[in-house]
Amino acid sequence: MQRRAGNHSRLAFARFIQNRTFAPKLERMIDFITFCDYSGTFAFAISGIRLASAKKFDWFGAYVVGAVTAVGGGTLRDILLNVTPFWMTQASYLIISGLALLFVLLFRRYTIRLNNTFFIFDAVGLGLFAVVGIAKTIECGFPFWTAIIMGTVTGAFGGMMRDILINEDPLIFRKDIYALACVFGGFVYYACNKLRLPVDLTQSISAISVFIARVLSVRYHLSLPVLKGEE
Repeated sequence: MQRRAGNHSRLAFARFIQNRTFAPKLERMIDFITFCDYSGTFAFAISGIRLASAKKFDWFGAYVVGAVTAVGGGTLRDILLNVTPFWMTQASYLIISGLALLFVLLFRRYTIRLNNTFFIFDAVGLGLFAVVGIAKTIECGFPFWTAIIMGTVTGAFGGMMRDILINEDPLIFRKDIYALACVFGGFVYYACNKLRLPVDLTQSISAISVFIARVLSVRYHLSLPVLKGEE
């Protein structure tokens, strides 16, 4: 009986130590993902509002375009993963979209008149949302190849909905490397995971890789060949 009690005590102590060491890591991961989610929402909303202003939309129309840009990709991801879309249980995403509109109104001189403003915020949002999509898909228990696809959906499809709303050809269908930047970031995430890097570092590297891939593709005019029909 004493031996059994001793084994039970050691097992309980081991579980306690495991929980004490794993819990902070999980908490840091959740905090970083939340940071990426909110930052990406803000950046993507600004990119949508920026384009809506170029189309002479009113304030409400600009807010709608910004909000759709921010939550569109994540909504499609959650539907495919069979979970409730995130913004339907947390109003914070719609509030952040409103704050993005206020930011554009207060700093319109810098956010509307400068030509590179849209590109910067769009590239930042693309990288952050790709990481969020990958992390949430893994959390749902899906394999890594699914996570890469869902990361691409999260990052790229909000922008596609934005472009449809403002009657533009979606960036994802143009020559620019856009969705492929998310795919690249997904493989970087996978490689860092295989190297057993810390989760927050893995996610940071993946987000930065998406941003860099997007910037370099525009800077050096990198693109895939255009599929041409018969002439």
